[in-house]
Amino acid sequence: MIEPTARPEIDPTFKALLDLFPTTFNADGGVELVRERLKMLKMPPDLLPDLRIEDRTIGHGDLIDIPVRIYWPPTPAEISPVVVFFHGGGFCLGDLDTHDHVARAHAVGAEAIVVSVGYRLAPEHPYPAGVNDAWAALQWVGAHAAGLGGDPSRIAVAGDSAGGNLAAVTAMLARDNAGPELVFQLLWYPVVTADLSLPSHIENAFAPILDREVIAAFLAWYLPPEVDITDPTVLPVTLAPANAADLSGLPPAFIGTAEHDPLRDDGARYAEMLKAAGVAAELSNEPTLVHGYVNFAPVIPAAAAAADRGLTALRKALYP
Repeated sequence: MIEPTARPEIDPTFKALLDLFPTTFNADGGVELVRERLKMLKMPPDLLPDLRIEDRTIGHGDLIDIPVRIYWPPTPAEISPVVVFFHGGGFCLGDLDTHDHVARAHAVGAEAIVVSVGYRLAPEHPYPAGVNDAWAALQWVGAHAAGLGGDPSRIAVAGDSAGGNLAAVTAMLARDNAGPELVFQLLWYPVVTADLSLPSHIENAFAPILDREVIAAFLAWYLPPEVDITDPTVLPVTLAPANAADLSGLPPAFIGTAEHDPLRDDGARYAEMLKAAGVAAELSNEPTLVHGYVNFAPVIPAAAAAADRGLTALRKALYP
């Protein structure tokens, strides 16, 4: 009888760091308490690359007050590609500051202009406010890329976790609304199926950073009362992009997942679905990492190596 292979443990350096800081929570304490805790986790300034950065407020259509932070790569080309980045945080946490180091890493790693989007957060602004902001921001970039020194024919979307959902959703909206035409989507441990019955949700119910109670809190805050998640297959594609009737014609994708993450199988299933629809999709599951690993790339070597895999794929797509 062949014994089942034990899966690798969490990277010891990563685990030692996680043991120092409590990262999980539930809805009882309220969203503000969690937001304040997240703001305390800042990267040391000496670990951040020095870039040209500009804060702006942009708008498209009826949405006129979306904050963005624009990063230019260290040595910009005469015309650089552009990446629209959506931060993670369960649609409820995070902002331009908490993901500043992640956006910088994308600008450096992809050699691209990065437009990081400060979309509205739940519970103050439940679904679909964040989706509407993300889509408006992408349309703004499509119309104004040249004014930033960017190439309108080389635009990609990227995001982590909830931001990965917004990247996948806006890629679909761009396909269905005649642009902006995207060349790539970089999805870090995205939520795309909203299927809580997948095996990874059970295996990693008590994982670091994202566990069962954290997911329940995010869902309680993000979803309006009329949205029922008990049957994920009937959710609108702007919540669960995997529910689209047709996935063909979407931009190529890199999907990064982590073994010790409830969302592991979510990303894996979406990669399979994209491939079945004829879309080039690369899945990279990191055997010793947990949800949120890209945020820890400056201080965890294994996370840095994993982040580099995705950023290399993005750079190759932007510089064919």
